[in-house]
Amino acid sequence: MHRTNTCGELRAEHIGTTVVLSGWVQRSRDLGGLTFVDLRDRYGITQLVFNMDADAALCESARKLGREFVIKATGLVAERSNKNDKMPTGHVEINVTKLEVLNGSKTPPFTIEDDTDGGEELRMQYRYLDLRRNPVKENLLLRHRIAMETRKFLDSLEFAEIETPYLIKSTPEGARDFVVPSRMNEGQFYALPQSPQTFKQLLMVSGYDRYYQIVRCFRDEDLRADRQPEFTQIDCEMAFVEQEDILNTFEGMVRHLFREIKGVEFDVFPRMFYDDAMEKYGSDKPDIRFGMEFVDMASVTKDKGFPVFDAAEAVLGIAAPGAAEYTRKQLDALTDWVKRPQIGAKGLVYCKCNADGTFKSSVDKFYSQEDLQAWAQLTGAKAGDLMFLLSGDLDATRKQLCELRLHLGNELGLRKKGTYQPLWVIDFPLLEWDEDSKRFHAMHHPFTSPKPEQMSLLDSDPGAVKANAYDMVINGVEIGGGSIRIHDREVQKRMFKLLGFSDEEAQAQFGFLMEAFEYGAPPHGGIALGMDRLCAMFGGQESIRDFIAFPKNNSGRDVMIDSPSPIDEEQMKELCIRSTVAPK
Repeated sequence: MHRTNTCGELRAEHIGTTVVLSGWVQRSRDLGGLTFVDLRDRYGITQLVFNMDADAALCESARKLGREFVIKATGLVAERSNKNDKMPTGHVEINVTKLEVLNGSKTPPFTIEDDTDGGEELRMQYRYLDLRRNPVKENLLLRHRIAMETRKFLDSLEFAEIETPYLIKSTPEGARDFVVPSRMNEGQFYALPQSPQTFKQLLMVSGYDRYYQIVRCFRDEDLRADRQPEFTQIDCEMAFVEQEDILNTFEGMVRHLFREIKGVEFDVFPRMFYDDAMEKYGSDKPDIRFGMEFVDMASVTKDKGFPVFDAAEAVLGIAAPGAAEYTRKQLDALTDWVKRPQIGAKGLVYCKCNADGTFKSSVDKFYSQEDLQAWAQLTGAKAGDLMFLLSGDLDATRKQLCELRLHLGNELGLRKKGTYQPLWVIDFPLLEWDEDSKRFHAMHHPFTSPKPEQMSLLDSDPGAVKANAYDMVINGVEIGGGSIRIHDREVQKRMFKLLGFSDEEAQAQFGFLMEAFEYGAPPHGGIALGMDRLCAMFGGQESIRDFIAFPKNNSGRDVMIDSPSPIDEEQMKELCIRSTVAPK
């Protein structure tokens, strides 16, 4: 046997027993007559002791061990004289009687410690070494626990885990597909699924009324901290349900995960209409851990001679609690921050609410103390608070103020780590108009059902129709989204027509689904939760990268295996692909 125990399980009750441990050398210390080696595996660290008086040759062998050598040690569990209460195994050590080097190791390019000296790009290049570090290991084990608890919960409700294909048909809606050439069908391509959407709907038609899958999905999009080209969804669908059934079921699942993994209990998730979310927070995924709701300031700011506000479509404001102490330097920095291209504001107006009841604003030339008092009444600002106002086009101003609100929330310590505030955002618009293509696009996807009471508006005023759709948001992060689906062929046909599909295009792309609806399709709906984002939230981090075993970098590359990479000419010929890269 290579081991009788792991490096994390030995305790005082094991003293006097002979054990065999195997693992990696974390560090060693040569004290002359004694050599100490910390041996590490996935489960923990145990101290090994080599005594020169007991076995000089064995002690000499121990002195030659380098970091990350893989070794096997046999010895007697003994009480540790200098106990380490910070380690679970810190009360015992192993007096080694036999040592075997299973494999040597080059000196690692960075230290395998909780606080490493390796930069991100270097650690991604040697990801298999980075995975040995405790923080990354704990993230992956957290992911494992979330997956297991998800399966446990869904299994208790008789959901069936069913796999769907990875090689599917490319469709024009949504993000860009990754495509795979078919060798046996010249000039034709598979696509990797952006989600199993149509397959899970077909499973509902097939009678599998509760389906789920922890499934890999693929989108050829630009990357950021919470996005990867391949990602994982907890993908679910239910038949014979209405929206309330979906919300209750998956609210229950997320409650279960937080209770079992974080020890956190939630009351009922609040519900917020999409229109209210945009009006109050400028976002369809608001962080409601803190206030600072938007206020329409037009009634107290316009027609006072300040041309910036007078000419604006919208003037919106927020009150930042306790921020009146901000210095001029801090206020200038905030002004520069909102003027960055990423935010796009042309300027920032502020007004301090002084402790003596007076006001000091950046536009005192245009507004009296009585005017500024009206600002405070409208925003709810009190003495010691600071008001901020932005103006311009309504949609752009909402986005800019949303970013400023979140930035201030961080600066003022209002977005506290370890606190969670979930909610459902409901009643999204069904369609959004695209000025460039001069046509409607689906806000979610083409299979989302309109609200039943608004079905008649599909023909007369499609832009006003609300979707039977919902997003789960936690702390300003969209954790998942879904909808009640269309299950009637004629309604689906009308939807495709609104999205600019001809009958021939709809038949070519989705004829299989429309035909399935003619064979007794039940009412159904579902949701997909972002597994990677959920893991990052549970782990208290913004980036999903360290919750994925082998992630891509910001350029979509795996620098460890150097992928993507060219393929040879023979493969290109087999796939009937002509190279567009000039030979070197």
